[in-house]
Order: sequence, then C-alpha cells, then structure tokens
Amino acid sequence: MRPARQKYRYYDLMMAAFVAVILCSNLIGPAKVASLWGFTFGAGVLFFPVSYVFGDVLTEVYGYARARKVVWAGFAALGFASFMSWVIVSLPPAAGWDDQAAYETVFGQTPRIVAASLIAFFAGELVNAYVLAKMKIWTAGRWLWTRTIGSTIVGQGVDSLIFYPVAFLGVWPGDLVLAVMISNFALKVGWEVVLTPVTYRVVGWLKAAEHEDYYDKDTDFNPFTLKT
Repeated sequence: MRPARQKYRYYDLMMAAFVAVILCSNLIGPAKVASLWGFTFGAGVLFFPVSYVFGDVLTEVYGYARARKVVWAGFAALGFASFMSWVIVSLPPAAGWDDQAAYETVFGQTPRIVAASLIAFFAGELVNAYVLAKMKIWTAGRWLWTRTIGSTIVGQGVDSLIFYPVAFLGVWPGDLVLAVMISNFALKVGWEVVLTPVTYRVVGWLKAAEHEDYYDKDTDFNPFTLKT
C-alpha cells in the first residue's frame, strides 16, 4: 500500500501568488527605463524581486521539486500571456479606434524581449531554488538569511546576465545595457535584503501551518521534470 501523500493548505495559494507577480512584473515594466535621483533602472525591477521571495519561501518550506513545479507554472503562464499579447496586438483595429499605437507601445513586446524574459526567468528561478536547497543542507537548516540572500545573488545574477543582453544589446547603447543590468541586479539583491524579515515571518508561519520543513537530501534536481 502506497503511503498517503502530504496535503498542503497553502501551497496552491503560494503558486497562484507567484504566477500573478511574474505576469505583472514581466508584462508591465520590463521595457521601460526609469531614473530616480540619477539612478537608472528598469521599471519592472521594483516588483519582480518579489518573485524571488516567493521562490525562497517555496523551496525552504516545500523543497526544490515543488518549487520547480511552481516555476514551470509561471513559465507556462508567461508564455501564454506573451502569445496572447502578440495575437491581440496583431489584430487589425476597428475603424474609428485610434489607440493602436499606444496599445502596441504597452503590449507589443518584440520576440527578443519575450525570448529573453522566458529564458532568464526559467534559468534564474531554478538556479535560485537549487542554490537555496543545497545551502539548506550545508547549513543544516540554520542561518536562513544566508541562503535567501546567497541564492538570490546567484539566481538574479543569472537572470540579469541573460535578460538584458539578449533583450536589448544592439537596440540600446552598450553602456546603457550594462548600467541597467548592474543597477537592476543591485536593486534586486537589495530588495531581498530589505524583505528578509518578511521572509522569516512567512517561512516560520508556513512551516508551522503546513507541518513541513523539507530537506532536499534525495531530490532529483533535473529541471525538466515535474515529479514531486
């Protein structure tokens, strides 16, 4: 007789929240470059790092395999949203509707940006989860802040190194690409540091509520499987 599978009360809710953050941050802000107090950054960076907080919480509580499933859900949702945007932008506007240019500016992402977003998201999130899962074993579950920040440094580094060159190199001046990439990376990691107390609270609450504190000692880290 097979053992009963663990049932979680909040896992599905965490997945839905993660996907919502991914969709909003990737569709609304990635193509806009903002500047505040002389600091240049991509506007989407203000909210995208929240997805890494969700990724950290998911991996810390439920383990890499379940976090991987959430990343795949986000990847599929982002891919569909990008396809839907392309179809709707491509439809001929009705006579008398004069907002096509504005609509294209907001939702008309180029194939380069879509490809860069998908690849960077998939690679960065899975690297983040992998590093955190391994660090949890190395630290025997102590010093949560070291693995949330450490995994974010690596995961966001991979994300930034893929997204900005693939999406904008040759379109933006090289120095702008480099400046935005570095500033965004610094902001993302900074957000993780600032939100560390929140991460501690959420992780502690979820572990108690779910009666789970998963260690990935025998986990298959293959990124292309959905087995949990």
